[in-house]
Amino acid sequence: MNWGTKLIIGMLSFMTFIVVLAVLMIRSETDALVDQDYYEKGLNYDHEFALKEQVIKDNALPVITLSNENLIITFKTEATGTLKIMRTAKKSMDRMMNFKSDSSKNVILASKDLAKGNWKFIMQWKANNGNAYLNEQEVSIP
Repeated sequence: MNWGTKLIIGMLSFMTFIVVLAVLMIRSETDALVDQDYYEKGLNYDHEFALKEQVIKDNALPVITLSNENLIITFKTEATGTLKIMRTAKKSMDRMMNFKSDSSKNVILASKDLAKGNWKFIMQWKANNGNAYLNEQEVSIP
């Protein structure tokens, strides 16, 4: 086999590789980097930013602690709101729930229901003083 044949085989292999990648790209249904509701998120960005800034202004950042069997979220004041738990590795494991803190300002979740790994907690709540807040925290379950 001379160098010309090897060159043609190499070029055909590369062209086949490019064609296969193009077909796979065209046949894929969704792009993981694009949100489905990006327009609505863009419209609500200013409101969400103001809620996040309110957490800093009022020093109302909740503390998330992990005990043996429970995940405890401690707020500065009694709070009522929603908690969105997002698994960064698998979207089907995402959950959303409503919560109300107890008299000791805690919300207790069973950590055995959460798989080991990295999670993103998005909390939106209203304190008993009337202020609304939004906070996002990364949590690692060992």
